Amino acid sequence: MSGLPLTPTPATPPTGSPPTGTPPSALAERRGKTALRHRLAERGVDRTLLLVVPAALAMIALFCYPFLYGLQLSFQPTKGGALGAYQQFFSEPFSRKSIWATFSLAIPAALINVGVSVPISYRMRRDFRGKRLLLALLVVPITLGTVLTAEGILEFFGPAGWFNRTLHLLGLADSPVKLTMNYTGVLLSLIISGFPFAYLLTHSYLSGIHPSLERAASTLGAGWWQRFRYITLPLLLPGLMTTFSLSFVMAFAVFPSAMMVGDPNGSTHVISIEAYQAALERFDYAQGSADAMIMTALMLVVLGVIAGLRSQLYRGSTGGKG
Repeated sequence: MSGLPLTPTPATPPTGSPPTGTPPSALAERRGKTALRHRLAERGVDRTLLLVVPAALAMIALFCYPFLYGLQLSFQPTKGGALGAYQQFFSEPFSRKSIWATFSLAIPAALINVGVSVPISYRMRRDFRGKRLLLALLVVPITLGTVLTAEGILEFFGPAGWFNRTLHLLGLADSPVKLTMNYTGVLLSLIISGFPFAYLLTHSYLSGIHPSLERAASTLGAGWWQRFRYITLPLLLPGLMTTFSLSFVMAFAVFPSAMMVGDPNGSTHVISIEAYQAALERFDYAQGSADAMIMTALMLVVLGVIAGLRSQLYRGSTGGKG
């Protein structure tokens, strides 16, 4: 062993390293591409982003293209110039009243759904007997849909429905109480169909507030109202604003309920009905598109105001359970 010549073993380049003899320009280019890939990955831009492509294509096909097509169609009326359809809408008092009718349904329905969901969600955080059954009853209207809900309201609250029959048998009313084919019927439909979504969203936000925050306040002598007023509500309010926005959008686009259990030619003549009648009854597609664009603009204004108010609220961590 001592008589064998000692020869140095050539160093093996690390895995992933460029082969020996690579030109410096190629090395610099490779390092630049690697650095760029790392910088993009830090910003969430990598191959995983390709998974968004199908959703983006679906969004373009189902929303962006129809919206842009309707927008350009609204500027092509048969008379009155490019803005003729918009001028026609605001020049008719009956059409203008549809704005008030839509807001008078959407805002109260959203406020009621969000307001009622808060105490129920607050109570449902605790475990109690029958909780799963109650949860199922709260969310079952999701499976019905607006049309079936409207049919149920007609059967239950109509002049010959169970509600009026019960009132008559108990001697509480001599004549049927009119709860359908008017504003009340549409509002009931929006509350029944929209409450499950408001409840599920509110419950998810409320579950993200860690109970230890309230327990800490309780050890300092705070009552339940003080804990809710100064701890839970400020942390929950941003989520309530988001829930209100979604509830408002659902109620603002009301159509089946306004037609089936409302008065489409009177108190519940909302903008969606105005657009429907213009496009599919009078076959004035430019006017129908203009009505839809006005409806979209009003909705976006309200959502912008809500988003501005929400940006002023608390945006830090809530110590949630994930």
